[in-house]
Amino acid sequence: MKYSVSTYSFSSLLGSGEMTQKDCIKKAKEMGFDAIEFVGVQPESGFSEEEYADILKAECEKEGLFVSNYTVGADFLTGSGGDLQKEIARVCKEVDMAVRLGATSMRHDATAGYPQGERGFKGFDQVLPILVEGCRAVTAYAKTKGVRTMVENHGYFSQDSRRVEKLVNAVADDNFGLLCDMGNFLCVDEAPEKAYARVAPYAFYAHAKDFLFKSGQEGNPGQGFFPTRAGNYLRGTIIGHGVVPVKQCLQVLKSTGYDGTIAIEFEGLEPALSGIALGLENLKRLNGDI
Repeated sequence: MKYSVSTYSFSSLLGSGEMTQKDCIKKAKEMGFDAIEFVGVQPESGFSEEEYADILKAECEKEGLFVSNYTVGADFLTGSGGDLQKEIARVCKEVDMAVRLGATSMRHDATAGYPQGERGFKGFDQVLPILVEGCRAVTAYAKTKGVRTMVENHGYFSQDSRRVEKLVNAVADDNFGLLCDMGNFLCVDEAPEKAYARVAPYAFYAHAKDFLFKSGQEGNPGQGFFPTRAGNYLRGTIIGHGVVPVKQCLQVLKSTGYDGTIAIEFEGLEPALSGIALGLENLKRLNGDI
């Protein structure tokens, strides 16, 4: 299994201007990662996204890292002003960016759900045909470019293991699968190891992360915590320091024959560089590699 790091893990440093995505590449190499995942393209001043993608690809080649995945947002229900075809076209342009970066896989969202006050008698099953049309169109285009596409268990509405399993089976294309994030199932109050057992056979790619947990019965713990769908509270932390059964999820993933890349997605309050480095050490230990 190869180890990657998502540029999302460096968000605090990217946001403050202390690092650029180009800097993330060198730092990932220094830390001992095999690959890097880009969350969007965030060009430095004076460069277009396309120009900067070319720079990032060249820097990865220089450092001997491969691009494990390209991650972008999407919403086939409400994105692009609710125009499905425009949203499909927009996401297909992101496929072109993935190609430019040298990525052979791309994760996009499905939907964050119905707008406030518009749900009525509508659930996941009612929106599923729209999501299938969007995902199927994007993956058909991506296939011509040599890129596999996937959705992630992400965004509350499209986060449950049964929902993402239903989506991938409805799309029914061998170019379309799942990014299985072991921590994100807690956001909808699912036991990660049970959810992983359901969706791991569809995994094209995997995220490792960890969370601290507080029961909603105890009230809001304060800064850094966010609510789950059922009103419990989570805070990102270093892999191995929280409640996610990382080792068990890794065992489930490997039991399905998965031998691809697993990427760290760190979102804790701890300093990013030490949080990522210690997370990688713990992940390798839990995976039996050290």
